[in-house]
Amino acid sequence: MSYLKFDKTLMTNLEVSLQKEILRSNRSGAYSCTTLVDCNTRKYHGLLVVPVPELDDENHVLLSSLDATVVQHGAEFNLGLHKYQGNNFSPRGHKYIREFDSLQVPTTTYRVGGVILKREMMFQHFENRVIIRYTLVDAHSETTLRLQPFLAFRSVREFTHENSRASREYQIVQNGIKTCMYPGYPELYMQINKENQFVFRPDWYRGLEYPKEQERGYSSNEDLYVPGYFEFNITKGESVVFSAGLSEIDTMTLAELADFELNIRTPRDNFYNTLINSAHQFLVHRDHEDYLLAGYPWFKCRARDMFISLPGLTLTNHESQKFESVMVTAEKAIREFMAGEPLSVSVTEIEHPDVLLWAIWCIQQYGDLVSMDKCIEKYGQLLRDIMEWLRAGNHPNLKIEDNGLVYSEGRDKAVTWMNSTVNGRPIVPRTGYIVEFNCLWYNALMFSAEVCRTMKDLPLVKELETQAKKCASNFVPMFYNEYGYLCDYCVDGYRDYNVRPNMIFAVALDYSPLDQKQKKSVLDYCTKELSTPKGLRSLSPKSHGYNPMYVGPQVQRDYAYHQGTAWPWVAGFYMEACLKVFKMSRYSYVDRLLVGYEEELFYHCIGTIPELFDGNPPFHGRGAISFAMNVAGIMRVVKLLDKYNTY
Repeated sequence: MSYLKFDKTLMTNLEVSLQKEILRSNRSGAYSCTTLVDCNTRKYHGLLVVPVPELDDENHVLLSSLDATVVQHGAEFNLGLHKYQGNNFSPRGHKYIREFDSLQVPTTTYRVGGVILKREMMFQHFENRVIIRYTLVDAHSETTLRLQPFLAFRSVREFTHENSRASREYQIVQNGIKTCMYPGYPELYMQINKENQFVFRPDWYRGLEYPKEQERGYSSNEDLYVPGYFEFNITKGESVVFSAGLSEIDTMTLAELADFELNIRTPRDNFYNTLINSAHQFLVHRDHEDYLLAGYPWFKCRARDMFISLPGLTLTNHESQKFESVMVTAEKAIREFMAGEPLSVSVTEIEHPDVLLWAIWCIQQYGDLVSMDKCIEKYGQLLRDIMEWLRAGNHPNLKIEDNGLVYSEGRDKAVTWMNSTVNGRPIVPRTGYIVEFNCLWYNALMFSAEVCRTMKDLPLVKELETQAKKCASNFVPMFYNEYGYLCDYCVDGYRDYNVRPNMIFAVALDYSPLDQKQKKSVLDYCTKELSTPKGLRSLSPKSHGYNPMYVGPQVQRDYAYHQGTAWPWVAGFYMEACLKVFKMSRYSYVDRLLVGYEEELFYHCIGTIPELFDGNPPFHGRGAISFAMNVAGIMRVVKLLDKYNTY
């Protein structure tokens, strides 16, 4: 049964269909991304977008799009769609779309008179190769199919324009050609599993326009190079496979490869399976290391995001081996950071003061969801080494004060997940005693004591518990205010009373310095002032500076980023806190909240959850089209509900 399915009425309505995007990845850093109607609306869009490490650490658009044209009785019907300046669309092939579904791979069905053509798009696992299969479902006369590639050969952060430096040279390979527009780039191999004619007709298509870049106040126009087109006859019932990759392939194997790639996909036939499919796209194997990308299309592997996301993306689906593979890379980064050595792996922002505390939480989830014995066997020494390093005061920006709490300097540089800046300065200068840092610190002390108790290191258990007791005794006077919620940060006698979601971690984590009454009060504030159908607001509407709409130019969006926008990953901890405090009495409430996230799978980028949402109705999805922490947070809650449902 198809789950993500859209009919002709929606697909031909460009106001709606251009807002819906699709994303496919190959687990090694490359991806394919466009809209449901194959009209690129971002500079990040493209059918084959790959890393080119010889040039830089960015992704690069090689094959921007591929137009298919059906030819019958000399009449040509171009199924492509491009937006040009002046709000002009050409050739408007979307009017031929009958339906779109994405049960296993994105599949578009076109109807042109008596011709019914099905197009399936997939990525080869761990290879920089996009595969597109065309099947002529029905036709009553001789039919020719023409495929016209649009090439960019540029960084996702730039545009290409008509120029004399672009090479027009190409070479014939098996059932196709190879070409490269600029020195330093890899050659692009375009091949078909059927004999065809390549017609060399080089030209530039000028003035293509990307409305998503316009919305952000960026440049939005580019030119694309078309070297010519491939043409071949196709008969009723026949399937023909097109391949675009960085290496030549035996075209006789393409049909079998397409079948294989199609069959190994997790069917997106329900809410959770669709989330699993999305989760797998964040896992990347590159240079003999396993990483977890923070999101698509522009994020890389960020340390905090990795540790927050990893349990939800892997352990909730019993994929402990994937968790362990990423943790091998993560442990290498942690140990090199603690040793003061340059990182040999591509993990960024590991120096942020809460990252190691999130790493401990991540290990804790492994113990909860796999087994404590295995957790200690694999990560017990790492945990002890992290705690010894932190307790010795070695972290450059996480100091343990005499009151048992941790202190970080964040006036001049953003050090928390609320990291938006303007002119190099944090918009939310959270500094001093930061509430979630201290929640994580208390949780780390107590969990470490639990691990050491299992390891029979009783003297260390006593030290950790004494330190945790001191932290807890000062946490409440520092953060818990007279109104019954937690201040966001405290520094030099100042207590920040803005109602923000960071206090929820004091309720959601396994170990909390709050008593039951205080937990309920904190939850009540989060429910009344921060909860939305799409996440917890980053700031209460009652607080000064509330700015819930993430729209406009970059600076305007930066000011709104953490000043009222809603974040699903924090809502994941909120829902977990509800279940921990109120047990089954909040089961139906949490279940209803999940409906809002299931609805989102049909908007923005289908099958996944975007980075953030506006804090006010109608709560539009914004930012990155697919965000690892959000997908992970919702997956964890779905599994938590399953656990409570078995009681």
